[in-house]
Amino acid sequence: MKPIAHLIATVASVAFATSVIAAPAPASAEAPDVLVKRISADVIDTVKADKDIQSGNRAKIMDLVNSKILPHVDAEKMTAQAAGPFWRQATPEQQKRLSEEFRTLLVYTYSGALSQIKNETVEFKPMRSSPQDTDVEVRSQVNVTRGEPITLNYRLSKGNQGWKIYDINVLGAWLVETYKGTFKAEINKSGIDGLINRLAERNRQLASKPLKAPK
Repeated sequence: MKPIAHLIATVASVAFATSVIAAPAPASAEAPDVLVKRISADVIDTVKADKDIQSGNRAKIMDLVNSKILPHVDAEKMTAQAAGPFWRQATPEQQKRLSEEFRTLLVYTYSGALSQIKNETVEFKPMRSSPQDTDVEVRSQVNVTRGEPITLNYRLSKGNQGWKIYDINVLGAWLVETYKGTFKAEINKSGIDGLINRLAERNRQLASKPLKAPK
């Protein structure tokens, strides 16, 4: 994974885990900014209450990512946009496998990032949107102990299951755009199946590595 992609995932995980508390509501009825804040509160409460997670327990951290974060991420849309025009050239089975491998990569990425959370805080900006909008951007910044605040924005779209995140921007770089170049290069080199195999191999490598406990 490229350094900026890891940075995006790390800061996004911190943001999910350090924001203000918002009252739960049915997913279909929640405003997108309220949804992001609620996920953040849910995750940080879980991290603070579980010493195993704080020490880097892989199983518990991955369970946290799968249960608290990924249900609110549209991994298929994220994969389709990262693959660009190649997505339409893929067979339904290739699309399914590519989405699964990319989603697994996101799980490992977020898991590694969550194990590094320390004392960052997140400040959300007023959202600019209309009630009829189905695609919005939620803006925030991560306040770090040292250095300037880091801009962190989310793109969400509204479907039958409510709002879901499909892209994240850190320091001006969108996660989907970051992966586009990698996906394109691998597909041009060895096709859709080559990209799927490359992601699968990367996931196997990540599965064999222990998560680092925060220092």
